[in-house]
Amino acid sequence: MTVEAGELGEPSESTTVVVIGAGPAGLTVANLLRRSGVDCVVLERRSREYVAQRQRAGIVETRAVRMFDSWGLADRALGGIPYDGILEIRVDGETHLVTDSDGSEGPQARLCPQQVLVQKLTAAYLDDGGDLRFEAADVSLHDLTGDRPTARYRTADGTLRTIACTFVAGCDGDHGVSRTAVPDGVLSAHAFDHGIGWLTVLADAPPPAHPLLAVSPQGFAAHFPRGPHSSRYYLQCPPDDDPGAWPDPRVWDALRTRLGDPALASGPITDRETFRLRSLVHDPMHYGRLFLVGDAAHIVSPMGGKGMNLALYDADVFARAVRSFVHDNDDTGLRTYSQRCLRRVWNDQEFSHWLTRTLHDAGDATDAGPFQRSLARARLDRLFTSPAAGGAFAELMTGLDPA
Repeated sequence: MTVEAGELGEPSESTTVVVIGAGPAGLTVANLLRRSGVDCVVLERRSREYVAQRQRAGIVETRAVRMFDSWGLADRALGGIPYDGILEIRVDGETHLVTDSDGSEGPQARLCPQQVLVQKLTAAYLDDGGDLRFEAADVSLHDLTGDRPTARYRTADGTLRTIACTFVAGCDGDHGVSRTAVPDGVLSAHAFDHGIGWLTVLADAPPPAHPLLAVSPQGFAAHFPRGPHSSRYYLQCPPDDDPGAWPDPRVWDALRTRLGDPALASGPITDRETFRLRSLVHDPMHYGRLFLVGDAAHIVSPMGGKGMNLALYDADVFARAVRSFVHDNDDTGLRTYSQRCLRRVWNDQEFSHWLTRTLHDAGDATDAGPFQRSLARARLDRLFTSPAAGGAFAELMTGLDPA
């Protein structure tokens, strides 16, 4: 890059895309752009060590695995273990197995915790000569509606720098600087509070044979693998509950009761927190030369595991759009970016909302009432007994139909 003096005297550089954020969305964008022959710079405010250890989602769905495979990145980007597509839904202790296999050929979903995906994407990008700058503080975006937006930031040693670019990919999440750079009133925010809280617990305890969702009169619970010797658990709780109200004995007693497994093995709990289930969509997903990717544009209820996978889908659409613009002078993909992504976002929002309401209403009738509880149980019975209902569920779980 050419280094010049910026308008404030700081060193100035130039690239095609500045990527804000080095989570799954930002690193996927960066790797795909690199593979497209498009230069970019990634700015991340946290340290590499912090980013590499952030624990979040654990399943890369079938469509996302095939997306990485189409770019020749599946072997380098995806760790974890193959996922057999079997999901256990346990109702009052009774096991029902459902599958997300739709019978199509090709790579299948993988159990791949977010930190493993991030570590592998980071290594792939750097090994390919990518420019990734950690501890980039005080990032600000300017001239987003002009032909040459700029990103300003402060390096770890306090040096102010400016990068001019053609596009900015805002991949820094719901609380990042990218969306706040958009003037008020430009984006429409569609928000929904599910009125449900979860306690999430990470423990050094044996993982389940299959990802497990459990319905019981005491409330919803779930058990997911996070590695060969660790598990992530979820327990329904009041939305504003204090994690300190859940000491270890209470956690394990609730899990054994709600999962219908009195012999559930325990282990050291390494992390616990509570959060509200909420959904949020910003429309459109761009402003001028700024394109919002992943959580910067939308938050989805964690039920169904769609959040990270939607971010990967956005990244793919954006990278292909930039590639077409740079190499073919075709801006169609950029002009339709928001429309294409939001079609998928709303589809997955609906599925996640349906699954959230079904599994919570089917259990604790205190909030839902007996009528809603009976409706939810009828939906579950149809899922377990109807091949057509099972096929529709599998199609939504795999994340196919990316058009």
